[in-house]
Amino acid sequence: MPAFNVRGDDYRGPVRIATWNVNSVKQRVSRLLPWLDQRQPDVVCLQETKLPDDAFTALLGDDLGQRGYAVAAHGEVQWNGVAILSRLGLDDVVVGLADAPGFPHQEARAVSATCSGIRIHSVYAPNGRVPDSDHYHYKLAWLAALRDTVRKGPGATIVCGDMNIAPTDADVFDPDAYIGQTHVTPRERAALAQLHAVGLHDVVRDRWPTERVFTYWDYRAGMFHKDLGMRIDLVLATDAVASRVRAAWVDRHARKGSGPSDHAPVIVDLDDSPDGDIGPVVPPPSASAAKRGTVRLPQSR
Repeated sequence: MPAFNVRGDDYRGPVRIATWNVNSVKQRVSRLLPWLDQRQPDVVCLQETKLPDDAFTALLGDDLGQRGYAVAAHGEVQWNGVAILSRLGLDDVVVGLADAPGFPHQEARAVSATCSGIRIHSVYAPNGRVPDSDHYHYKLAWLAALRDTVRKGPGATIVCGDMNIAPTDADVFDPDAYIGQTHVTPRERAALAQLHAVGLHDVVRDRWPTERVFTYWDYRAGMFHKDLGMRIDLVLATDAVASRVRAAWVDRHARKGSGPSDHAPVIVDLDDSPDGDIGPVVPPPSASAAKRGTVRLPQSR
């Protein structure tokens, strides 16, 4: 688990926090580094890095260090992997979750650290695969372990990452398309609600309660260009952090162009917003909402 401090942990002031499932950091270097230069986040939570720690450091250590980022990474070969990049210092780094289940072994799905007085968790929840499968039950148990970890944490906490759950029907392009699928089942949503119940706010939805907001679009069937997506990448914050939010938005531009991840970053500004209170999706999609019942998921065809 590499961790090298570049900037001291006594920094105070406006903070930009972002979370992004990059779906292989090795494949996304040419997108990640320019994005860091453009958006200038102070803290970035990455998911699906898909690299062991030494390979992550060899690939990105110099480039991130030159940009002022300390790194806490928790990865493995080929699958999963999470990281926190911070220009605000990294204290009390913890990899994994206490009492988390494995499948069958412990997977690289969580890393946390304190950055400028905020406990930050970068998490990648299990997919669940098929409702009521072994992996589905593993997902529910893992979410319970995350809930217990956050409950025992400090008052200023933020959980960022790919939760692999759309909180409500409003967070998918068409609820009918997801009948029989994971990510939307009552038990998954109940597990997410139990995490919220420890005192967390969904800061994007709180700021944009009625807007169409997605963070993930399947690569197949032109789903992105048709805006047929899901909102599964979340930023959940305690009162002490949520009260400081001045902007919360999805950077849809990062999903465009050549070689993108299938997820877009979510950006949250605390205390000040250098781009104003923009959002909820930047730039907004040009496609209109799909008529209910007219589109099937690519895997269902």
